[in-house]
Amino acid sequence: MRPAELNRLSVEEAADRYVELVRAKVVTGGLSRATAEVYARDVQTFVRLTRVCRLSGVLDDLSGEDVDAVLLAFARKPDERRRVPSEGGEVQSAASQARFRRSVSALFKHAALAGWVQLNPMASATVVARERGGLRAERRALTREQAQGLVGAAVSPAGDEVRGRRDQRTEVRDALIVLLLTMVGPRVSELVRANVEDFYTNDGERYWRIFGKGGKTRDVPLPRLVARVLAAYLEVRQGVREGDDKALLLSWRGRRLARGDVQAVIDRVQARVDPERRRSVTPHGLRHTTATHLLAGGTDMDAVRRVLGHGDLSTLGRYRDELPGELEAAMRAHPLVHDTGV
Repeated sequence: MRPAELNRLSVEEAADRYVELVRAKVVTGGLSRATAEVYARDVQTFVRLTRVCRLSGVLDDLSGEDVDAVLLAFARKPDERRRVPSEGGEVQSAASQARFRRSVSALFKHAALAGWVQLNPMASATVVARERGGLRAERRALTREQAQGLVGAAVSPAGDEVRGRRDQRTEVRDALIVLLLTMVGPRVSELVRANVEDFYTNDGERYWRIFGKGGKTRDVPLPRLVARVLAAYLEVRQGVREGDDKALLLSWRGRRLARGDVQAVIDRVQARVDPERRRSVTPHGLRHTTATHLLAGGTDMDAVRRVLGHGDLSTLGRYRDELPGELEAAMRAHPLVHDTGV
């Protein structure tokens, strides 16, 4: 039921109260920390954009037209994660726009229940992100040749191009990061949150206990190559100067690696890949690579779902990218052709 009295909060105060509520849900297990921070970041962006668009400072005064103005302003807002802005002036991806709209909608849904607005303006907001041909190139899966080139560069000696003090070199750590992302497919947040104690051995098999979204955990066995590189890195890690004694991935200064550091690691390894097999890719693109090649190799869909940490199979479809020549290969290996002996 709607509260009897309207509380005309400012946009900023309403956002602060909502963000506080969202972050409290992390403590109760209602939201993962990463999801809560996405909501918080989007709502804080909404507040800034209402000022940019010179809209009313009172939440209840905002109309559907005002919300549309903010959504359009966000669509044109530069995406700091991109190296090159997209064409047409809208530099936010359709997925980012849709996520931002969901965050704003969640804010107003709570505001309506809490009595901060009389009517939810999202009902009359019309701006919706337009899909533009799927994922951009660097978020798509690498082909088999590209993935093998990246893995090969990661595990090969860096060579003469690596310079600097020996105690500051991070080649083994970088190799582990690339192999985990490419062959196990964790979310980048799961990777940087990993602690040494999350890796254990059972019956000779090395496992990673991954703490995922919504407080869910999954135990994923590591491919032998990844397990060998992990063992090599743990030996090197002991020589890192004192710092975070729990974190798996450390900078040479001993600090836990941040999300933003991971892309730089991938780019550094990519620079050693043969140019004919090199292609820009993000951590999320390597997650797509894991799913795509496991499925293409005949791995059971439910097993792939569990490796990636999805709740249901329908979500997995978003991580399955098309590979060049896969349909031709499938039809050449058609079981009915071989069964009939034709």
